[in-house]
Amino acid sequence: MQRNWGILALLPAVAMILLAAGCASEPRQAADLVLYNGKVVTVDEAGTEAQAIAVKDGKIVAVGSDDEIRPHIQEGTEAIDLQGRLAIPGFIEGHGHFMGIGNSKLILDLTTPKNWDEIVAMVAEAAKSAQPGEWIRGRGWYQDKWDKPPDPSWEGFPIHDSLSAVSPGNPVVLTHASGHARFVNAKAMEMSGIDAETENPPGGEILRDKGGRPTGLLRERVPLRGGDQQSPQEREAEARKMAQLAAEDCLSKGVTSFQDAGSGFETIDLFKKLADEGALPLRLWVMIRASNEQLAEKLASYRTIGYGNDHLTVRGIKVSIDGALGSRGAWLLEPYSDAPELSGLNLVPVEDVKETARLAAEHDYQLCIHAIGDRANREVLDIFEETFQANPEKSDWRWRIEHAQHLHLDDIPRFGELGVIASMQGVHCTSDAPWVPDRLGDKRSEEGAYVWQKLMQSKALVTNGTDAPVEDVSPIASYYSTVSRRLDDGSVFYPDQRMKRMEALRSYTINVAKAAFEEDIKGSLEPGKLADITVLSKDILTVDEEEIPTTEVAYTIVGGKVAYKAE
Repeated sequence: MQRNWGILALLPAVAMILLAAGCASEPRQAADLVLYNGKVVTVDEAGTEAQAIAVKDGKIVAVGSDDEIRPHIQEGTEAIDLQGRLAIPGFIEGHGHFMGIGNSKLILDLTTPKNWDEIVAMVAEAAKSAQPGEWIRGRGWYQDKWDKPPDPSWEGFPIHDSLSAVSPGNPVVLTHASGHARFVNAKAMEMSGIDAETENPPGGEILRDKGGRPTGLLRERVPLRGGDQQSPQEREAEARKMAQLAAEDCLSKGVTSFQDAGSGFETIDLFKKLADEGALPLRLWVMIRASNEQLAEKLASYRTIGYGNDHLTVRGIKVSIDGALGSRGAWLLEPYSDAPELSGLNLVPVEDVKETARLAAEHDYQLCIHAIGDRANREVLDIFEETFQANPEKSDWRWRIEHAQHLHLDDIPRFGELGVIASMQGVHCTSDAPWVPDRLGDKRSEEGAYVWQKLMQSKALVTNGTDAPVEDVSPIASYYSTVSRRLDDGSVFYPDQRMKRMEALRSYTINVAKAAFEEDIKGSLEPGKLADITVLSKDILTVDEEEIPTTEVAYTIVGGKVAYKAE
C-alpha cells in the first residue's frame, strides 16, 4: 500500500512531532536521505524487494517497508517520495572510455549522418570556419549502418577524394564508431607521410585500392603526424572539460560507477586531482593502458583502491590483442566469410601480452584484454591459463576478457573453468547483428556470437556495459538489447541467448561490482554499502518489453547525494 509522506519532507517539525508520538519507544538513527513509497529492488542474494531506503553518511543504513523506514526521517532529513517508481542499485558501466565520451562532445558527431555524402557535407561546413592547417576531427561513423553505400568505395569503405576536395587546407581524421579504424583526407596523409610506397606499420593497415593507392581508411595502429600543438596547461584544461562532460552524460543516464577501459598515467594523475578537489561526481575504476616498459616502472606506485572516498580505484591493466569485427580487424581462426583473404589483425604480439600478464600477476592487477574474434579469445584464454598455472599459490584472479563477442564453441566452457570474466556489452549485439552473419557466416554466428546464456551456463560471470562512446552510455538501451536482442526490423538475433530481466539487471550491477572486487561496497542495496542508487520512471523488470526503451532516469544518487534529477 502506498503512503503519501510529502508532508514529512515539507514540514520537518510536524514529522518530529509524529515521530515523538508514535516511535519514542524505538529511537532510530536520523538519516540524511530517505527514499520512500517506491519499489526497491535490492539485487541482494535473497532477491529482497522493499519500499524505502535510509541513508546516512553516504551509506545505506536500512532498507524496508515504509513503516520500518519512517522513524529514520527526523529533523534535517531529505525525504523523497518515489511515487511508486523503481529504485535499483546504481548502474555500473562495465566497459567504457570515460574521456572518450567527453572528447566526443567536442568534435563532430558522426553517429547521426545517414551516409557518406552527409559526412562530407559536415566536414565541408567545419572547414569554412577552421584555421588553415587546423585539424578537423570527428567520430562515430559506421559504414554498415548507412542508408546507401559510398560511391566510389573499396571493401565497402569510401574513397577519400570527395572528402579531400572539401578540405584541401585542413587535415581531417574521422574515427570509426568502434575506435578501431580511422578515415583521413589527403592533407592528413601528406602530413603523415602516407602514400603508395608506405609500408603497413606493425599492428596496422593502410587500405589500398586495386592500384595500390591509399583509400584514406586506416585500420588499427597507423600513426598520424602533425597533430595540434597544445601547452600542458591547455591540454589539462581540455582534459578537465572532457571529464566534466563525460560525468554529466553518465549521471544523466543513471550511471554511478564507470569502469574505464584504458587510460594512460597522465590521465590517471588528472583523475586523482579531480578526486582531491571533489570534482569527480561519479566513481571510476580504471584500467591502465601503457607499454610493458612503463608498466614495469610504474605499476607498484599507481595501484590505488578506494581513493577519494571510494571515487577512484586503479587496479586493472588494458591490452587490445585484436581489432573490431566491423572493420574486419577482429582476429579469426578462419577467414571472414565476406572477405576470404582476411582473418583480422593481431595488434600486440602474443609474447608481449604474456609479459604483460607476468607483470599483472607480480603487482596484483587484474588483466583486462580486449578480444573480439575467436582466435583472439582463444589466445587470451591460453595466456590466462598459462599464467594461472605458473602461480598456483594465487586464486580468485578475476581476470577479464573485454568484449568476448565471437567465440569458438570449444572455448566457451573455458571461461567458467578458468574463472575468466566475460566483460560484454549488450547493445553491441543488436548494433552489430545486421551484418555479423555477413562477416562470420550463419554457423559461426549462431554458435559463438554474443552467447550470454552459454557463458552463464559455463558458470562464467557475465557483465554489461556500452563501450561508450562506441555506443551511447545509456544502460537502458543496453539493458533492452540484452533482454530482447531485437533489431530495428523487428527480428530477434538468436533469441535463445537473451537474458532474463533480473539476469540483465545483475549484469549491470552486482556482476560488474564483482568483476572489480567491489561487491562488498556496491552493486546491491544493502545496509553498509555505498548509497549509489538509480531511480527509474518505469519498472524495467515488469513493463511490456517495448516500453523498456522509453524508461527515463528520474534520480541518480551517488553516496547519498542527488547527483542528477530529471527536470
